[in-house]
Amino acid sequence: MADVHTKEQRSYNMSQIKGKDTKPEMLVRRFLHANGFRYKLHDKTLPGKPDIVLPKFKTVIFVHGCFWHGHKGCKYFVVPKTRTEWWINKINKNKNNDTKAIKALKKDGWKTIHIWECDLKAGILKKTLVNLPGKIVS
Repeated sequence: MADVHTKEQRSYNMSQIKGKDTKPEMLVRRFLHANGFRYKLHDKTLPGKPDIVLPKFKTVIFVHGCFWHGHKGCKYFVVPKTRTEWWINKINKNKNNDTKAIKALKKDGWKTIHIWECDLKAGILKKTLVNLPGKIVS
């Protein structure tokens, strides 16, 4: 199946996708800061370069985009109809990298928390964030 966009339009669209400071990540960061948690961002010294690092609690938080990390069963994860094999390989590589990073972090004594983009949508945002402090300090 051919792409519905020109090569130039697709290139532009892809260039606009951010890897840091995404809306879901900013929602989590604002909540944490407002609730007295202080953190570091994207620590390159840790496996997987976690989105949020809470050194005081030896906890890291990954805020995953449902599409980019292949959130199984989520309505926001749909395999594209064009270049399907390439996308499946890309998403599987992301998932494998996630698994390796989590394993390494846990081996080093870090607690890992994963928040999916879909858990930060309007209907369940509050529930997701209200439960977060208990996961950090427990």
